[in-house]
Amino acid sequence: MKKRQAGLPFIIVTIFLDVLGFGLLIPVGPRLVQALGGGTEAEAAPIVGMLMSTYAILQFFFAPVLGALSDHFGRRPVILTAMLGSGLDYFVMAFSPNLWVLFITRAINGLTGASMTPANAYIADVTPPEKRAAAFGLVGAAFGAGFVFGPLVGGLLGEQNIRYPFYAAGAVSLINWLYGYFILPESLAIENRTTLALGRISPIAVFKGLGRYPLVVELAASFFLLNLAQFALHATWVLYTAYRYGWSPFYVGMSLFAVGISAVIVQGGLTRKLIPILGEAKALLIGVGIAVLAYIGYGAATQGWMIYCAIGVGSLAGIAQPAAQSMITRTVRPDEQGRTQGALTALQNIASIAGPLIGTSVFAYSTSGPEGSRMPGATFYVAGIMCALGWLVAAWAVSRHAGRVLASEAAPEAVQQEDAQPS
Repeated sequence: MKKRQAGLPFIIVTIFLDVLGFGLLIPVGPRLVQALGGGTEAEAAPIVGMLMSTYAILQFFFAPVLGALSDHFGRRPVILTAMLGSGLDYFVMAFSPNLWVLFITRAINGLTGASMTPANAYIADVTPPEKRAAAFGLVGAAFGAGFVFGPLVGGLLGEQNIRYPFYAAGAVSLINWLYGYFILPESLAIENRTTLALGRISPIAVFKGLGRYPLVVELAASFFLLNLAQFALHATWVLYTAYRYGWSPFYVGMSLFAVGISAVIVQGGLTRKLIPILGEAKALLIGVGIAVLAYIGYGAATQGWMIYCAIGVGSLAGIAQPAAQSMITRTVRPDEQGRTQGALTALQNIASIAGPLIGTSVFAYSTSGPEGSRMPGATFYVAGIMCALGWLVAAWAVSRHAGRVLASEAAPEAVQQEDAQPS
């Protein structure tokens, strides 16, 4: 029992280091595309979108594979493999001589880098149902902490040379792998492991398992829309702030530093206090509603300092994700947590294929016309519309399953047995 309890801080540190490595690249990734391919922000935008989608396509196919493998072999070996693949990929990106090599490295990293699937399942293994909202809040805090230091350091390094952050990201990822190799314990008990079958690793068949839990399906549909909006923002943030405010990598890093600090405060502290007070369903709806306002704020900001106001408001939306994750894990049986998380990650990866393409296409179109007709904030308005649709789906799901949500908080194992009908 002590080993299972000790696993939570270990996996939180692992997630932090993983995000730290990724965060180092954010301020300079689109700049490297411009350096290798040339062109303005509008001309580079479609290539940035295609690179992000290439990564996501491979994640779509292999995230459920990693989830099913973690259900069979355990979480630890799968997480370690994913971390090692990411570290090697970052070093290859650092030496990339042209755009084609970037596409190849993005594909390889998408294949091995779906570490959040077994990581989320790991957290479900080592925390009781009534504490999972707080645990997933710590995941958000780890993400936030990674984004506090990653983009800030990446921006500082990128001011010197746009390839330096890639070297740093590779080093951090390999240190993460070493940390996990020597420290991270296994979380999945032998009796909870499953057999490995084709139906459990197919990116299409894995959704069949998701369909056994109606509440999970409906929340997944909501978060698909929310993820579309989020990935549209991710793909265009560096390009947008450079075009509209003339921000260098350092200033991009500072803005993401503010995002990270806000996430640490909200998800590392306020989440654990607000969700029990509001209840998971209300926390979900309030959080998504705040996200809609934040997207509008990003698009409407005419001065760079206004972005920071929108970031402050938008950080409160961080209560939505851990609330939804907790509701989902309460519904799913222990032996299907990895498979379910794999299916959810696969659905998120579909959004991460389409979201960057939508975001960069809207950005390129809205900034390429005559001077008077340009609307650089259009991407964020479109994202706000998608987020609002996600709120409507979430509200519908919560209203349909209000009694079940309350029952799952009181007796999660009973709801898991009731919902999980034989397939």
